[in-house]
Amino acid sequence: MYSHILVCTDGSKLSQKAIRTAARLASALGARLTGAYVGAPYVAPIYSEGMVYAANVTRVQYEKAVQNAARKALGQVTEAAKTAGVPSGAATITAATPWQGILKAAQSKKCDLIVMASHGRRGLAGLLLGSETVKVLTHSKVPVLVCR
Repeated sequence: MYSHILVCTDGSKLSQKAIRTAARLASALGARLTGAYVGAPYVAPIYSEGMVYAANVTRVQYEKAVQNAARKALGQVTEAAKTAGVPSGAATITAATPWQGILKAAQSKKCDLIVMASHGRRGLAGLLLGSETVKVLTHSKVPVLVCR
């Protein structure tokens, strides 16, 4: 059925549920589990007439912070995979939007299922904030399992 599952994480409690679900599913199917963490690219200072936007952190500091957050979040995937007795891997992706990074990871790692969490925002919050999950569902060429 599925042989390589990509589970997306941002380190939140909600994504921990997706990780547990993906690990159990990988164990039941004898599949490999890969964790994906998507970080936004560094935004360089912008200078224009009458305005200066300068980040409080340098590129090196920013990239180090992203790597630390990724290591912590992906460590949860590694631990869940170990507990479930399945082989695992990890991917840290830099992308302008999380959904693009998730699809990039699924394609580059040749995953045949994406497991991710959804906040389930509805109404005005869903409209204003958008949904990375909906964008993954809309653009993915592989099946997506959504955990709530």
